[in-house]
Amino acid sequence: MGRRSDHSRAELREIIISEGHRQMQEVGFARFSAREVAKRIGYSIGTVYNVFGSHDGLILAINGRTLELWLGYLEARLNLVEPGGDRLARAIDAYFEFAIANRHAWAALYDFRLPNDVEPPDHYRERVAAIVAAVEREVAAVLAAPRKSEALKLTRSLLATVHGHCFFALNGTFRMLGETDPLAAARARVDDALEGYR
Repeated sequence: MGRRSDHSRAELREIIISEGHRQMQEVGFARFSAREVAKRIGYSIGTVYNVFGSHDGLILAINGRTLELWLGYLEARLNLVEPGGDRLARAIDAYFEFAIANRHAWAALYDFRLPNDVEPPDHYRERVAAIVAAVEREVAAVLAAPRKSEALKLTRSLLATVHGHCFFALNGTFRMLGETDPLAAARARVDDALEGYR
């Protein structure tokens, strides 16, 4: 890999994010090493932090890539739904599928925490908001007209429900509890929650 002078700042940013995301996907947040990323791409750790400002800035960029991939996967899966099909069920399926296929990178979204007095940058919040908006669109589509204004509030709760089921499935908690089909359980709980809104 070339040295600093061989790449523009934009190119270097992409190289670092790509390698960082690859490593996050491979080893997970707890074992992630910015120094190892730098080593793999042939640059110093100082160069990495110069591009992203800090370790937190690097993790936010890597997690931002995960959010981009997640949104792309969700939209691709929804595009496969036949007219009249259950798009919300497909969105739930996509949540589980993406988390399972990208377990470490997905978990890093929740394992990483900024200090309480630090707000995430706009670009990161926009990526989170884009995923929420995609799900809100599907939730609003199944609500009765008088309840559509409640779609965003309901979406947040439904995302928490699906996330909890997915997290328990991945960490083995549901297996201990005797739940054999967490995906079906998540779908059922979402249906239960929506019953009074349709």
